[in-house]
Amino acid sequence: MNDANPFMNDQRRQFELHVLPHLDAAYNLARWLVRDEQVAQDIVQDAFLRAFQYFGSFRSGPAKPWLMAIVRNVCHTWFVQQKREHEIIDPVPDPELDAASLDAFSSPSTPETILAQANERAQVNAAVAALPVVFREALVLREMQDMAYDDIARVLGIPVGTVMSRLSRARALLRQSLSHLHTP
Repeated sequence: MNDANPFMNDQRRQFELHVLPHLDAAYNLARWLVRDEQVAQDIVQDAFLRAFQYFGSFRSGPAKPWLMAIVRNVCHTWFVQQKREHEIIDPVPDPELDAASLDAFSSPSTPETILAQANERAQVNAAVAALPVVFREALVLREMQDMAYDDIARVLGIPVGTVMSRLSRARALLRQSLSHLHTP
């Protein structure tokens, strides 16, 4: 005899269909924001529990921005709990953190090329991780999660113009930080 609530089963199926596919994106955002893989896993778990708990209040539309906003809020709660609201980047991030999303290179052919590309990738990752959180989150959502400006605005709870401003500032800071990579 199945005593399961049919509404809950349907809600679970809808959650799995609309939200679960964004698990990797949620983890990627959390990892870039908190710069700690274990903490990011905990944050994503908490965010998914919250998302499931409040899924009944989710309005139709894309679930990814809604989920990313929850992940961001959990990250910011973690920052406050850790008394890291004014996050300054000290550790150099793992060079393998998100190589796939930053890899703009063709297949390398020599060990020297592989080493040079890994070094450059590590420097780009470090530069992204060193951005202030407000710029880093906008950049990660746009460049690594390929989210539209209006979706980023919903996630961050700011106007689209502010998203564009933050992205512009983040890119300028990255250019400045990485200017040494392509100088003759």
